Amino acid sequence: MSRPGHVQYGGFLLGPGTPYRWRRLSGWGDLPGLDSGTVPRAGAHGAFPGRLFSQVRTVTVDELIIRAPRAQVGAVVGALESATVPVDEELPLVAWLDERGPLLVHARVTRRLIPAGVGYRVGVIHGGAVEFEATDPRRYELVERSSVARLPMPEPGLDWHTDGAGADDGLDWRLAGGGEGGVSFGEPGSTGALSVHNAGSAPAHPLVEFRGPVDRPSLTSLVTGDALEYDLPLAAGDVLVVDTRAGTVTLNGSASRLHLATARSVPEETFTLPPGATDYTFRAAPGSTDPAASVTVRWRSAYW
Repeated sequence: MSRPGHVQYGGFLLGPGTPYRWRRLSGWGDLPGLDSGTVPRAGAHGAFPGRLFSQVRTVTVDELIIRAPRAQVGAVVGALESATVPVDEELPLVAWLDERGPLLVHARVTRRLIPAGVGYRVGVIHGGAVEFEATDPRRYELVERSSVARLPMPEPGLDWHTDGAGADDGLDWRLAGGGEGGVSFGEPGSTGALSVHNAGSAPAHPLVEFRGPVDRPSLTSLVTGDALEYDLPLAAGDVLVVDTRAGTVTLNGSASRLHLATARSVPEETFTLPPGATDYTFRAAPGSTDPAASVTVRWRSAYW
């Protein structure tokens, strides 16, 4: 994929520079269907507004034109057929329409149309179509973003040299050779805060990684107060991965630790990154202050 007009499904490319041209991409920029929780008022006009949840996104590459030399049209059609077979796992479907760049969904092929007619004899087949279904209707940027924080640590402050060494005690106000040096306030401390920016228009589900050594790690939104917190110790080298889209919590890639969520921890599926910038704090149990502990938030900006 290198320019506007390209559509790529898995490793298969359609659009300019390929034998497969399309004229319409239906369902890509549309809002998907909605399931509404709105219920009528029993004793008054109107209804109580309920939550809106999006249905699957159906995308159709329509008015597909296949061009190939007559001696190669079978191979070209065969390549399209092989790339658009039904599969159990969703594959990346990327479309690049304009100067805003490409966006991504994960989808499966649900229908395919390749008209059988005189086009096979002349090497030009008109009226083809491929339909895809994306169970997650949001469209995502291609680049994954990440933000890292460590546990709060105090700044060391000024060194007063109060080691009883004698006349040299106190601050050293002198500049070192070359004009550098002077009073040192020490290395900056850590606040345990991180900022996440979702540049899209839809809430995004992040992947959260807690790394030890740390006891009872937590990540809390300063906007909503929603938190992810787990009552377990992580040793050095341990990684606790919270997949908020799948609703899973795994230790070191295999063992589930979903049952160790604390009472103040929200359901994983509800912990989303709203559009715009949001600040979070990384905290742990009292006494857990190892500077090697960290949290990493990974996400892609999401669009309706």
